[in-house]
Parts: sequence; structure tokens; C-alpha cells
Amino acid sequence: MEKDDYLHEIHVRMMRVIEDLRVIQRQLNYAAMEAPGDPELMEALSSMTEVESLQNLKSALDQMRHFLWFYLQLMTSDSDAGEKLRQAIKQRPAAETPFSAEASYVEKLKNPTEATILRYLSDAKNRKPN
Repeated sequence: MEKDDYLHEIHVRMMRVIEDLRVIQRQLNYAAMEAPGDPELMEALSSMTEVESLQNLKSALDQMRHFLWFYLQLMTSDSDAGEKLRQAIKQRPAAETPFSAEASYVEKLKNPTEATILRYLSDAKNRKPN
């Protein structure tokens, strides 16, 4: 796949996700406004599966927000630190296995890319607060 096709595919996907998020927000807003007057809707919105779904969505969005902040810092940085970080990311091992929830913090940092990212973020002097 050519770079232009790849970037176009990502752009189209981002536009779909943005629209989906807007629809979800409108539907949740509507549900929140209607729930106080509808006991059945209030019960459905308070169910464990609904709350868990919302927590999963929030977690995924938080993770994406952090990643996008990092990505924009990386792509817009002309400094030596930005270049070193890009090089470290390119050297990522081909077959990474996802970390289990039980993996210790040290085990997660054995990957040099993770350590480099954390160093970069902690050393950033003009870093914006979350």
C-alpha cells in the first residue's frame, strides 16, 4: 500500500471515529436528560454492563488522548530529543507481546522504547499538564 493510500485510509477512519463519538455523545446526553423522568431508563443506564461500557470507553479515550499528545509532540519536535525518540521507536522489536495486568512496572520498562518515551515525557520542559 502506498503512503498516500495509507494516510488517506487513516484520515477516513479518523473522520468515521469522530462522527461516531459525536453520535455517542448526543445519545448519552439525550439519555441523561430523559433519565430523571423515566425510572426504567434510569435503571438501564445504571446497570453494571452500561457502567462498565462507559468506563471502557473513557479508558480508551484517555489512552488515545495521551497517545495523541505524545504523537503530536514527537511529530512537531525538531529537537535532538525528538529525533532520538523517533530513532528509538524505529528500533522497536518486531514481535512484541502485550503485557499482562500482573506484569511489574520494571518488566514493562524492559522495552527500551517505553523507557525512552517515559524519559522524554519526564524531561520535557515545556510539557503541558493533563
